[in-house]
Amino acid sequence: MTSYEAACERFEWQVPETFNYGGDVVDAWAEDPSRMALIWVDDAGEERQFTYADIRDLTNRFANYLTAKGVQKGDRVLIMLPRIPEWQIAMVGCNKIGAIPIPCVTMLTEKDVTYRMEHSGAVAVVTTAAETHKLASPANIQLSVGAAPAWDDYETEMARQSASFAPVRVEAEDPAIMFYTSGSTGLPKGVLHASRGLFSWRVSAWYWLTLTEADVMWCTADTGWSKAGTSILYGPWSCGATVLLYDGPFDLEKRLDLLERYKVSVYCAAATEIRQLVQMDIEEYDLSALRLSVSAGESVNPEIVRTWSDKTGALLLDGYGQTETLMTVLNYPVMDVKPGAMGKPLPGTEVAILTERGHAASTGTPGQLAIRCPHPQLMLGYWNDAEKTAESFLTVDGVTWFLTGDTASIDTDGYLFYGGRDDDVINSSGYRIGPIEVENALMEHEAVLECAAVASPDETRGEVVKAFIILKAGHAPSEVLAKELQDFTKALTAPYKYPRRIAFVDDLPKTPTGKIQRRLLKLQELEDQSA
Repeated sequence: MTSYEAACERFEWQVPETFNYGGDVVDAWAEDPSRMALIWVDDAGEERQFTYADIRDLTNRFANYLTAKGVQKGDRVLIMLPRIPEWQIAMVGCNKIGAIPIPCVTMLTEKDVTYRMEHSGAVAVVTTAAETHKLASPANIQLSVGAAPAWDDYETEMARQSASFAPVRVEAEDPAIMFYTSGSTGLPKGVLHASRGLFSWRVSAWYWLTLTEADVMWCTADTGWSKAGTSILYGPWSCGATVLLYDGPFDLEKRLDLLERYKVSVYCAAATEIRQLVQMDIEEYDLSALRLSVSAGESVNPEIVRTWSDKTGALLLDGYGQTETLMTVLNYPVMDVKPGAMGKPLPGTEVAILTERGHAASTGTPGQLAIRCPHPQLMLGYWNDAEKTAESFLTVDGVTWFLTGDTASIDTDGYLFYGGRDDDVINSSGYRIGPIEVENALMEHEAVLECAAVASPDETRGEVVKAFIILKAGHAPSEVLAKELQDFTKALTAPYKYPRRIAFVDDLPKTPTGKIQRRLLKLQELEDQSA
């Protein structure tokens, strides 16, 4: 029996009947007055450090402010803050009174903010002075970090409040946080999670991140995404780790400098970021403290995994999760990693690959990835959308499954392989082709910097694979190179999967989180074919 199998066998979900993250986690760690919770730094070099005791006191002040303003348990609070300590303080302050924080990125437009405020019925908004103009209509409660006309000033209000607060009773099933999806299709959905979610997200921090009290964790995700929730706040602090938070523009050398300067031991970044970092002279930096790197949100191609590990000496482990479920299928330090694999289910998680009729697909056959219910990490549902929520669940033979909307397959060793979103799968002459397989193969070529594979309409085959490719510096588009890339792909994966059409482009459409929007590329293909 492997270490992973042993962990799964002895694991039991032990979700308490009540759980208040602020009181049961932050305040508990604060009993050690010297334990470091947060190190914040910006691009100008300014630095602020906070112990758990500091965070306890500051979140108590925030909780008292909201309470004094009439915010109650269950009320929604929109928090649109950049990577600054006030983000964690506001989030945990909401948790302490049982309010539902809605973290949002500052890249949102006025239209985006208006939609979220109206859709959620938020009674309060917290943002920076620079972003206050995005609130089209006044909210009941408006708190600004920095002075802004008609807004409460954060520093002034916090100074008025007591540093003592008794966290309210929060049941495991009580709503506790809501994330909005990136809205790649249709209007964004409000994904509502229960307090049991805040508790259970520590499990991926145990087994995937393997965090301890001695670790310094840096996750570069933006504050509005669920990944920030698990890897900047709820996961690391549940383990008593120290979080590094950097507020500044993306700069490769700065990334490496911070990893070295703050002796980061666990680093979480998007695959796009890792791909660019491996092109750097990493060996010039002392990254001896770095023991583990992880990535989620998009697949990391095997060559990048090998190169990163060779250059840093640290493992790079891919992981799979969704806003609705958070991290559920992962690679683990105790387990052999198969190139291109999503990994295996998190302990306490049972998954299945289902056919269109809801039956288990045979080994190696693509199908829809589903998670068995009940599961404490699963969302309560989509806010004010019972119909959409119901569509995400399927009951077969008395067993209820959450349908992820993603295609995957499983091999004889139990490893899962991602095939793409259901609507991303390419059907060519009856063959179902996952875009990730094609993209991973192309990314192995020395000339390819980034790529995306989508379905292109074809009169004979119905659809064929078309690859949009960004070339690395020093390589120029040509028919010769296109043919070389096609042959290269055939040599690495099943020949029917190779891109029959190739377009060299300067950029690819992406969501604010950095995920490639294949939907837009497919729409472009349909329009081009129609023309």
